[in-house]
Amino acid sequence: MNSIFLIYTIILFSVGAFGMFLSQQHLIIILLSLEIMLLSVNINFVIFSVISDDIMGQIYAIFILAIAAAETAIGLALVVMYYKIRGGISMDLINLLKS
Repeated sequence: MNSIFLIYTIILFSVGAFGMFLSQQHLIIILLSLEIMLLSVNINFVIFSVISDDIMGQIYAIFILAIAAAETAIGLALVVMYYKIRGGISMDLINLLKS
């Protein structure tokens, strides 16, 4: 039964990794793919915590959720401000931040 969940997390992580590497032009899709990868790691921590009858995996999962929420809030704020300044959020326009 537990192997089904582990296969599920491997598939989720793979979808997130492919999403990050295949859509290098869309910043929001990259951020969503990163969130999918973090959530699959959280599911893995919880599964191994239940299997080993230890609570540390669940505590790590809560910490990762807090870090992911902060990353999402900061990333979304940066995307909104960048959209206001440049009028688009394409990755092609990121190079203009250097000047």
